[in-house]
Amino acid sequence: MAITAAMVKELRDSTGAGMMDAKKALTENDGDMEAAVDWLRTKGLAKAAKKSGRTAAEGLVAVNVSGGTGVAVEVNSETDFVAKNAEFQEMVSGVASVALGVDDVEALAAADMGGKSVADTITDKIATVGENMSLRRMAKLEGAAVTSYVHNAAADGMGKIGVLVALLGENEAFGKQVAMHVAAVNPASLSEDDLDPSVVEKEKQVQMDIARESGKPDAVIEKMIVGRMKKYMAEVTLLNQAFVVNPDLTVGAAAKEAGVEITGFIRLEVGEGIEKKEENFAEEVAAQLKG
Repeated sequence: MAITAAMVKELRDSTGAGMMDAKKALTENDGDMEAAVDWLRTKGLAKAAKKSGRTAAEGLVAVNVSGGTGVAVEVNSETDFVAKNAEFQEMVSGVASVALGVDDVEALAAADMGGKSVADTITDKIATVGENMSLRRMAKLEGAAVTSYVHNAAADGMGKIGVLVALLGENEAFGKQVAMHVAAVNPASLSEDDLDPSVVEKEKQVQMDIARESGKPDAVIEKMIVGRMKKYMAEVTLLNQAFVVNPDLTVGAAAKEAGVEITGFIRLEVGEGIEKKEENFAEEVAAQLKG
């Protein structure tokens, strides 16, 4: 029986097995899907499917810079214990290296990594380690010069927070300081021009509602809003924030003193935005005893 790409995809989706393993399973069993699933299970290659429902909110962010290009990737695991595993770290480092040659996370998942796609490599690691893992995000930054910084480093170039900063001008030491600032303060954007207009409008409306509660005249409220929005921009935009290294200067002013221009930044933090399921150990044990 001819084994089609659709059949291989169906088997991969249902078992989490790698592409070549799924194809071999179907070939060995003459296209019989159920027999192929059993074949994969007996070979220990369908384990990943059992893990896929678990929340993977731990893991690592890895950064990699080559010339004027930098990438940051987030690969998640279920536990911090696995994130500290040398085997997992080696895989994440490899993923970050591959990421330099692609433009988005979809292309990264399909990219070759030692003879297998990145997605298949991660699937195979799930089966080996016994935890769910996922390639969650990738971000790319280009500039005249790109500097990287990793906070809470677990190994070289990877940790809990990864930052890239692009500069126009050469000053690696200053770039590192800015990257550390970004890691600590987490600005929403580079400047006011880069902020989502809807976010700005929402904040302005909130401030207007607060000001109206004071009962002051509209003319006074307008002046209050100007001041409050200026303060808001100083809090959320990188160039207007007080520089952690020298709070007397904004980051933008410090860049001028350093003879460079900050043209962009990227900040990825492990697990941000993932809703973690709170486990109650006592309830879990009770459920198992009833079970």
